[in-house]
Amino acid sequence: MSDLHEMTALEQAAAIARGELSPVELADHYLGRIEEADKELGAYLTVTAELARSQAERAEREAVAARRDGTRLGVLHGIPVPIKDLVQVEGVRCTWGSAVFADHVSDTDDHVAARLREAGTVMLGKTNTAEFGLPCYTENRLGPPTRHPLSPGRSPGGSSGGAAAAVAAGLAPLAHGTDAGGSVRIPASVCGLVGLKPSRGRISNGPWRPDVTGLSVHGALARTVADAAALVDVMAGPMPGDVYTAPGHPGGTTLLEHVRREPRALRVAVLRQPMVPDAVLHPDCEDALDSTAAALAALGHEVEELEMPPDGGVVEAFTRVWSVEAASYEVEPDREGELMPFTAWLREVAAGVSAREYQTALATFRGLGQMLTDLLFAAYDVILSPALAEPPVRIGELRDDSDPAAEFARMTAFMPYTGVYNLTGMPSITVPLSRNAGRLPIGVLLGARYADEALLVSLAAQLHQSATTY
Repeated sequence: MSDLHEMTALEQAAAIARGELSPVELADHYLGRIEEADKELGAYLTVTAELARSQAERAEREAVAARRDGTRLGVLHGIPVPIKDLVQVEGVRCTWGSAVFADHVSDTDDHVAARLREAGTVMLGKTNTAEFGLPCYTENRLGPPTRHPLSPGRSPGGSSGGAAAAVAAGLAPLAHGTDAGGSVRIPASVCGLVGLKPSRGRISNGPWRPDVTGLSVHGALARTVADAAALVDVMAGPMPGDVYTAPGHPGGTTLLEHVRREPRALRVAVLRQPMVPDAVLHPDCEDALDSTAAALAALGHEVEELEMPPDGGVVEAFTRVWSVEAASYEVEPDREGELMPFTAWLREVAAGVSAREYQTALATFRGLGQMLTDLLFAAYDVILSPALAEPPVRIGELRDDSDPAAEFARMTAFMPYTGVYNLTGMPSITVPLSRNAGRLPIGVLLGARYADEALLVSLAAQLHQSATTY
């Protein structure tokens, strides 16, 4: 079947459950597409063909047994799911996007990798990422940059750019990503996908490199809200030793169940202007915001514009915490010179961050979350904003090896909307509803109260299904 990659992941899973599609056939289909197209695209850092076929064969045996015994398979059983190369998978190379770790092979699984394996998914490989997941592009010293499937001279965003490129190009039905400042939602928006960042603690961040700041979470990139929700469902759940855990969804249900429910009439706050000082909203992104606000009103939701003044203090706090994250990677002194200039600069910034400044920065995040909870979400159910301040940019446009401080400022102006949900731990999702005159995707961003992904995916699905112009 030449059109297998046109099916959604849930359609593929249903076909496997009925015996109409083999997980082996599906894995081979995607491995063939990767072999044919990824040399130019650069979506994968490591392709695990042998492992994928072994897992697919096991998934097929389990599917045959389930049909014989009348038991139900997992919601994504037999479905290929690549993993971003910031996550460890036992026996597989893990580079963290850095030439320093080009030859590192993991001797353990991170919890999210174990969850995906236990769910019967098939790992095609490890997707490309920016070094240590720090910048919002996907360019590193391991090889050529990852390219935008619709416009090869442009960046797919980052740091989960490899994951987004793989899904958008039909080299995977959906993909795992991580998001500490927008790294799932930025490339999803750029590549015309759904990008779901769940609440802090929804998916275990352990056991290796557990993020005590709470900024980074695992998330999902997919072509539909239902596929993204199903992948988060599969990855979710507390594990012993977790720093954060999120409460369950209403009624103990799954996110996928809420995707299939119409939301009630909601109060939607539209935040048009960036919270980052000096960031400028591009007309293409403003048009996408306006058309989405109109669509929400037509669906019966109450939509109201709000203003939140830019706050340079939040940017400063994020810079300090992010620099300490960059410095937390253990690099031998004689290999520091192999790091990207931006990474090296952040590590230098970290050397000047005192313990008191670090604690104050984390307290700033906590205060922002409390303010949104007590004030904005006391009056509104959902926040609508642009996903990004600009349309997709050209490869290299966000990067400035000669002046990493200027690079950081440039990236911050490009992505001034996504970070608030990492600072507060609240969930958010990008929805692909618009394209500009150049036919480049322009996403919008929805955010909700902490642990209210159920409401978020219900609304996102309603919006996505109502879109007729994308």
